[in-house]
Amino acid sequence: MSDHEIDYKLYGDDMQFVEVELDPQETVIAEAGSLMMMDEQIQMETIFGDGSKSSQGGIMGKLLGAGKRVLTGESLFMTTFTNIGTGKKHVSFASPYPGKIIPMDLSQINGKLICQKDSFLAAAKGVSVGIEFQRKMGTGFFGGEGFIMQKLEGNGMAFVHAGGTIHQRELQIGETLRVDTGCLVAMTGEVDYNIEFVGGVKTALFGGEGLFFATLKGPGTVWIQSLPFSRLASRIFAAAPQRGGSKGEGSIAGGLFDLLGGDRR
Repeated sequence: MSDHEIDYKLYGDDMQFVEVELDPQETVIAEAGSLMMMDEQIQMETIFGDGSKSSQGGIMGKLLGAGKRVLTGESLFMTTFTNIGTGKKHVSFASPYPGKIIPMDLSQINGKLICQKDSFLAAAKGVSVGIEFQRKMGTGFFGGEGFIMQKLEGNGMAFVHAGGTIHQRELQIGETLRVDTGCLVAMTGEVDYNIEFVGGVKTALFGGEGLFFATLKGPGTVWIQSLPFSRLASRIFAAAPQRGGSKGEGSIAGGLFDLLGGDRR
């Protein structure tokens, strides 16, 4: 069974959403919580796994598909959206934080994409959302994404979300690219992915880039994000007022007030 052939349109710049056009009886699958809006006569259904052919082998097959999603830190369930009307209908999915939505035609990249576990947004029904075990233990322990990454397989459209600006890089045979582990969004299946220790004690301890980075060896295509969500969250947390703080905390006046021993209560 081939994947459903869906049309789409992207809207926005830094906070994008994707509008998927469904013909009668066409279906798109999506992560729970990603829905933005939908036309009348779009039917929603919560399912185990991803609804692909590989997860249709009875209750055990469905449980296995759902179990794969648990290993990547995702929910047991996914949501399907099916056009049960007679004409074309639309359903839209929004990005969860500032960044870009990357449309991936899996039929153009040999039917396989490896991506960060939280980057998948939606896909045509039939696309399998599974797990990719890294061959080397160091990749799993120090890769920043755990020992397991997501694997999208099929011949339909899939939509991946990433933070900040997205850079697509074509690697030639033997060409190696070193990337901060959090900045790696996705790569085609033929790319060799490993983890490398940052050389030099001073670099490792004071460089501000962590102890490890990813090495990506071609041939293949990789997608890099400029603003990983973990980096954005840590900056927001660091800038947020601490418990017991008040208005003006962090300002020059607030700092002088604290220096003089003022009581803000």
